[in-house]
Amino acid sequence: MTTLILACGALAREIGAVIEANRLDHLTLHCLPATLHNRPERIPGAVRAALAKFRPTHSRIFLAYADCGTGGDLARLCAEEGIAMLPGAHCYAFFTGVEAFAAAEDADMRSFFLTDFLARQFDTLVIEGLGIDRHPELRDMYFGHYERVVYLAQTHDPTLDAAAEAAAARLGLAYERRQTGYGDLATHIAAL
Repeated sequence: MTTLILACGALAREIGAVIEANRLDHLTLHCLPATLHNRPERIPGAVRAALAKFRPTHSRIFLAYADCGTGGDLARLCAEEGIAMLPGAHCYAFFTGVEAFAAAEDADMRSFFLTDFLARQFDTLVIEGLGIDRHPELRDMYFGHYERVVYLAQTHDPTLDAAAEAAAARLGLAYERRQTGYGDLATHIAAL
């Protein structure tokens, strides 16, 4: 019996890197599709189904999701099921550090955040996922009140830096890069 990390697919590389760096061989990772973020009301049901599937074969399960737009439904599900989950409203908070993210909340209110994953998958999840490729007028409907794209970089990768900057240009927004590393994600995974 091992510990399962049931995670958002957007965190697969990062969690895998933390597991490898810390030689956490007792951990198993299973990811749900990252596209669930475009329909957050579906995340709890997908998590509940995965828990039913994996609970018989794992002695412990940790949910590597923050709230992710579920309005507290994931926290309630974890309380019902007796499992722990990542802190914060979303991955931007735990990559930055939940306390640091909360402290900057007012200053960042009009920012659209990217992570390494979102920089890599911007076209698929944002442009195509939100229908902007088919209906360009949606760009300003979705992003018209944002001022900048803030890239929270987990790694040092010039290709991802360029992709994040290109995403900001495509949205017509200013660009800012912040190096976060894995933040609170690494702390919580290493503690398992």
